[in-house]
Amino acid sequence: MTDSRCAVIRELDSLDRVIRQNGNLDYSVIQGLDLRKVPLEWDNLSCRGSVFLGCVFPEHLSVCDFSARGALVFPAFPDLPYNPFRPELYCREELMDGWSPERDHSFDRQVYEHYVEFGKKNPHVLEALAERVHDHAIDDALQDLLEGRIEKDGKKKVVAIMGGHCQGRDTEQYRSVAHLARKLTQEGFFIASGGGPGVMEAANLGAYLADEDSTKLEEAIKELSMDPDFRKVGYVEAGLRVLDRFPIGQGSLAVPTWFYGHEPTNLFATFIAKYFSNSIREDGLLAIARYGVIFAQGSGGTTQEIFQDACQNHYATLGEVSPMIFMGKQRYTIDTPLWETLNVLSKDRHYQDLLFLSDEVDEIVSFIRSNPPIPSDGLKALVDKG
Repeated sequence: MTDSRCAVIRELDSLDRVIRQNGNLDYSVIQGLDLRKVPLEWDNLSCRGSVFLGCVFPEHLSVCDFSARGALVFPAFPDLPYNPFRPELYCREELMDGWSPERDHSFDRQVYEHYVEFGKKNPHVLEALAERVHDHAIDDALQDLLEGRIEKDGKKKVVAIMGGHCQGRDTEQYRSVAHLARKLTQEGFFIASGGGPGVMEAANLGAYLADEDSTKLEEAIKELSMDPDFRKVGYVEAGLRVLDRFPIGQGSLAVPTWFYGHEPTNLFATFIAKYFSNSIREDGLLAIARYGVIFAQGSGGTTQEIFQDACQNHYATLGEVSPMIFMGKQRYTIDTPLWETLNVLSKDRHYQDLLFLSDEVDEIVSFIRSNPPIPSDGLKALVDKG
């Protein structure tokens, strides 16, 4: 096992820097690198307690060479369209590579088809292991982003926006969510979505165009609304036209899953943490949204996420409680009893004051701005005071 001195190395430059500083690779994790590209004196390099994940070694070296020196080697998995040991999150360019209007032969589609054929229902042990290793690598890369190590901008103040994938681009809910995400991004929050179409795309779109005025966002929505349904031809092309018009935008996060891999790639997210496991993806997305989760209109999936988030708050399992905002009075007070139910569940649990119901963008932004997460010690103080 590695100890607290462990350094995680995902770039060749970092490998060179660690060796120059330490003179060895002891207690280091080297992830997914082609080590044939670095001129090192491997025979004399100490690797005690190090871990090599999916690396490619010079031909004259073997796994036994490293094992004899106290290293642990996880070899690359054969015959996979994806890299389980990838060192970074996905981006739309990578996922869309190979796509054309005539045929979707994108990397995203190839991985999905492989997942359905070999892994979705009852994967072979090696396939299951590869998927778990991949999702762990995504976890690592996601933490790098949220801790500020990717953009060098400090810890992200994540607000997640959840909602139905079937909300068309021509609906008022899509428009409202886009404007909400734009304003929250302008306030310094970092928008995260489930990475699918509908409400999720609207969230990433609004964040992407945060540097543009509201008129430009309306023009983008109008362009997209000409092809509102993700199941119809023209949907992706409309998104690409908007990107052509606005090639540079603000950053945001999408957290999709190949479990719903029939849905198109979210084009407006700049960082994409795509998972195989839907359960890990859902719970993880709610966990990183420390500054609040906004529940726009949705169906079964959104309802599930509401109670998952409520459970995290109910027991303060993450060491704090965070705002829960319900964007849809009709949905949450008339069509369903969810607002009333959450108020009953939260009674005397000291997160009731962090529940908020509104359809107004400015009201929601103001509430999130005024209600940061409450740490566990703060909750204890509230209990003692009560």
